[in-house]
Amino acid sequence: MKPMRQFAIGSALRIPLLLWTIAVIFPIVWVLLSALKSNAEIFASPWGLPQVFNFANFAKAWSSYHIGQSFVNSIVVTAVGTVLNLAMAIPSAYAIERVPFRGSALLHNVYLSAMMIPMVLGWIPLFFLLMKFQMLNNLFGLAVVYAVSRVPFSIFILASFIGSIPKELEESATMDGLSPYGVLLRIVTPLAMTGIVTVTIMNGIQFWNEYFMALIFMQDQAKYTLGVAMDFLNKKAQYENAWGVLFAGLSVSMIPVMLVYGFFQRHIVRGMIEGAVKG
Repeated sequence: MKPMRQFAIGSALRIPLLLWTIAVIFPIVWVLLSALKSNAEIFASPWGLPQVFNFANFAKAWSSYHIGQSFVNSIVVTAVGTVLNLAMAIPSAYAIERVPFRGSALLHNVYLSAMMIPMVLGWIPLFFLLMKFQMLNNLFGLAVVYAVSRVPFSIFILASFIGSIPKELEESATMDGLSPYGVLLRIVTPLAMTGIVTVTIMNGIQFWNEYFMALIFMQDQAKYTLGVAMDFLNKKAQYENAWGVLFAGLSVSMIPVMLVYGFFQRHIVRGMIEGAVKG
């Protein structure tokens, strides 16, 4: 009787998870298969398998619809934004946790409060600020905005990891002649690497998928990131019957994020759990 009860309880828990997994995976598989179909196949058999794998949609999307240029733009913005974010967040988190000064607790609370402010409230001021500094329609300017917008989140995660590092290690390094910057770079940063990896991946995915700020601040089609380019392609597909190309572009935008998240999933989960426990 007891094994039957355990089986029933286990099934009751697994079935909803299985259904949810199917609901999540099915649209992704459908997009990937539709990208390999011709327009005629998409309309004739939208849910069926492609008769012949047609990779011409990917080539057309990459060159004729400038998805390739937008892909490169997204890589540049994501990489630069992530590096700038770490350059600002790591020293700030270290200073808040380790360098005693008046108002450090208040500053930490200000950073935490900034996480609650909707980013949409800053779009119009940022537009005029970038225009004043002649950084509108500039990939580096967009990367700076991305980096700054995620500084509070990065500090929130990194501060908990830095706070868990024994102070005795830093004191020993200081006695051996290391400067505060040397302690940060050679002692603290390697020991907080789990948190740094977590912040890097989560911010990178956020920057890659961001749409609205890229739409507002990028005015030249050659500067479009992948999200804006996909919206542009979606509008053109309705009038040019380019549905296969649209699905190919969607596949190009999804695959990198899926691969990164799938490869680093354990690191992300471990980093969030350790950060919550240490914080």
